[in-house]
Amino acid sequence: MEKYVYFFGGGKAEGDGAMKDVLGGKGAGLAEMTNAGLPVPPGFTIATSGCRLYFENGNRMPEFIASEYQQALDWLEKLLAQELGDPARPLLVSVRSGAKFSMPGMMDTILNLGINDKIAEAFAARTGNPRWAYDSDRRFIQMFGNVVLDIPKEEFERIFDGQKKKRGFKLDTELAPEDLKQIIAGYKSLVRKKTGKDFPQDPRVQLAMAIEAVFRSWYNERAATYRRMNKISDDLGTAVNVQAMVFGNMGATSGTGVGFTRNPATGEKEFYGEFLMNAQGEDVVSGVRTPVHISELEKINRAAYNQLREITTRLEKHYKDVQDFEFTIQEGKLYMLQTRNGKRTGPAAVKIAVEMAKEGLLTPLEALLRVEPEQLNQLLHPVLDESKPVKVLAKGLPASPGAAVGRVVFTADDAVTRGKTQPVILVRAETVPDDIHGMEVAVGILTSRGGMTSHAAVVTRGMGKSCVAGCAEAEVDEKRKQLRIGSKVIKEGDWISLDGSTGRVIEGKASTREPDPTSGDFATLMKWADENRELGVRANADIPRDALAARRYGAEGIGLCRTEHMFFAKERLPHVQRMIMACKDTADAKEAAKYEKERRAALLKLLPMQRKDFFGLFEAMDGLPVTIRTLDPPLHEFLPKREELMVEIAVLEAKRQKGAKLSKLKRLLEVVEGLHEFNPMLGLRGCRLGIMYPEITEMQARAIFEAACDCKKKGIEAKPEVMIPLVGDVKELALQKEIVNRVASEVFKKKGVEVDYLVGTMIELPAAALSAGEIAREAEFFSFGTNDLTQTTFGLSRDDCGKIINVYVSQKIWPADPFAVLDPKRVGRLLKLATKEGRESRAKLKVGICGEHGGDPASIEVCAEAGLDYVSCSPYRVPIARLAAAQSAVKRSAEKVYTTA
Repeated sequence: MEKYVYFFGGGKAEGDGAMKDVLGGKGAGLAEMTNAGLPVPPGFTIATSGCRLYFENGNRMPEFIASEYQQALDWLEKLLAQELGDPARPLLVSVRSGAKFSMPGMMDTILNLGINDKIAEAFAARTGNPRWAYDSDRRFIQMFGNVVLDIPKEEFERIFDGQKKKRGFKLDTELAPEDLKQIIAGYKSLVRKKTGKDFPQDPRVQLAMAIEAVFRSWYNERAATYRRMNKISDDLGTAVNVQAMVFGNMGATSGTGVGFTRNPATGEKEFYGEFLMNAQGEDVVSGVRTPVHISELEKINRAAYNQLREITTRLEKHYKDVQDFEFTIQEGKLYMLQTRNGKRTGPAAVKIAVEMAKEGLLTPLEALLRVEPEQLNQLLHPVLDESKPVKVLAKGLPASPGAAVGRVVFTADDAVTRGKTQPVILVRAETVPDDIHGMEVAVGILTSRGGMTSHAAVVTRGMGKSCVAGCAEAEVDEKRKQLRIGSKVIKEGDWISLDGSTGRVIEGKASTREPDPTSGDFATLMKWADENRELGVRANADIPRDALAARRYGAEGIGLCRTEHMFFAKERLPHVQRMIMACKDTADAKEAAKYEKERRAALLKLLPMQRKDFFGLFEAMDGLPVTIRTLDPPLHEFLPKREELMVEIAVLEAKRQKGAKLSKLKRLLEVVEGLHEFNPMLGLRGCRLGIMYPEITEMQARAIFEAACDCKKKGIEAKPEVMIPLVGDVKELALQKEIVNRVASEVFKKKGVEVDYLVGTMIELPAAALSAGEIAREAEFFSFGTNDLTQTTFGLSRDDCGKIINVYVSQKIWPADPFAVLDPKRVGRLLKLATKEGRESRAKLKVGICGEHGGDPASIEVCAEAGLDYVSCSPYRVPIARLAAAQSAVKRSAEKVYTTA
């Protein structure tokens, strides 16, 4: 029969520290400390499986679990020679949550359970300390009323503060026993008013209600939000810990506190924490009273302080991690109430891991597993100075981390103009590729629409800029150049701040600070990561500045250069549009030749610009491979929007303003109409452009090889890899590869030098993945474009699916947004299949990934399992990918050892 309740006390426990799945983190810690002989008040833990059964049973406690915890309660009463509800020898307990993963403050706690009117009077008489007795009673009623009876905490605090005000007191400790009795009477009256019933006096009824309330708190709003933010499964459930009370509020020799074995903000090796005398735990963490630094405890009770130092040092060595602990001193005697691995900032996590390895507590491999890859974000971007107060206006999606402070602008052109003299934040309903020039100069981006893989999110991550996307509370009026959030109206030129790490939109100029992550402990951790990872890590970069940043952060090449981004520059766009204007279908051979000549003339203007672009990239990545994707997006993206042209033409015609401008707009509209597609992302784009208009591929190939040859002549080692996008059939790749090889031969002959190069393709269609064996006969490398591969696998537009994804994730149809975390069941399966069949055709086929998933730790795990050679991500996520790849290798190696054993 499955066990649901585990006892701890009397120097032994039925569980241990390895049972976090069963006992939760808190319960496992209590069991481990008990087995180690530490001073832990006894109690019992109801397993997480009990929580799951409670919800499966329609939010009702199964009778067999209730019977099992009643037996544990009997055992506890015998051990302590006390009884729940007996005024002569009363037992009081705490009821606390405790999930497998630490969720501090997210679920509920009840202290002093078991007290009632009779027991409070008995405590007052027997101890000679009526203030403590009534203070314990009023605390219990308030906690129980809030957690179990759902009465807002503020209503209890109003009664409490009213009594203090009436008596003219500032401190809680100034309240006399009679004051506390009046507060208790007020609390009971409030309960009667809100529930229609008297406050329960039977402690066993109190316990049953409290246990169920703590189970229910698993699904309270803040706990659900915390799990979503930290990717903790809803299916785990929480344990419930019922533990004999010890009291820090019994007078001047009693107290309570919380602490860490090292500083969780900086990672410094210092005893860190706070405490209060004559208080209970909630007083320390709630801010009701100002706590004292833990070092002051040595002056008050040196013996307890020294014992606490000795115990927590032992715990850190035992768990090999920084410990977050809670303690109570009851009339001079120390009790340990909790230990768990402490939450810490990114900089602290790195410092603690490296220093513990240097101290011999950890091996370098263990140290690598102590840092969450995402925590490195905090070391790589400007961050808010959290020591300064801020006014949060709204929250959106934390699309790209870091902090940004600037003046609001509403168009890309205004961003360029204002950005020359001051920092600007570009605010848009959503960004489009045309905004790239404004995004480049803006320090941050705010959009009211879009998701984590929207244009704004993808581009700003690549740029290393802060971005808050999909901020639904933000109403962007681009015409009036106003941003409205609630009743607040922000105009062009007003200051705002963004925290891309949390999604906060902040009023005014917030203070920021610049991190320096390229040396010290960070460099040491990255060295260990590089020594142990199997996956290579490249970066997605389109300009030399980004390439240099990528190299600085440890990228081993460029895995994706998007050439279309280069075409949006102001001096280039007219040539691009001139080329597009000549993309007309005609059966007339003379007209076709004429249009081709016009296209080639426009492309000839672009050639030296592209050559300069590629030279800069090769120079920045000297000696490292650079994968360049030929033109991919639909041509209409380089033209004005169809609707905007129609409106502009209608206005001119209404004003009877005929002339060259109107004629030009009409010709432009004719082209736009000709290129119009109902589903352009599945239309004329990628290799299809190069097949229909081969001169486009010719120009780009010529620019690549001329730049590579020029580099070689100057002693720069260029390693170009030409990538053909959206291939679905091997014949498409063969046609484009023939052009690339022909142009390469022509350039090498003309320049008198040659460079090694590869021609490969993006695998971004299921058709390509399913015919990978054939395609690999032509392709020298594969790079999975998982953004489009996810779209085409799921039949889902990433630009229009925000509402769908939110519903599907909340209803657990999908475990996560498939555009943020690579889907292992379907897309991951295509990766494995294509890699396997591709290498059967070409044994040394190089395989990577260049979608946004390349910087996501969970997705990197899928890539490692699929047997890829490298991942490619935005420059500022390169260290994250390096660490995630190392962690994947370490875990997989450990699994192999375990399986072999």
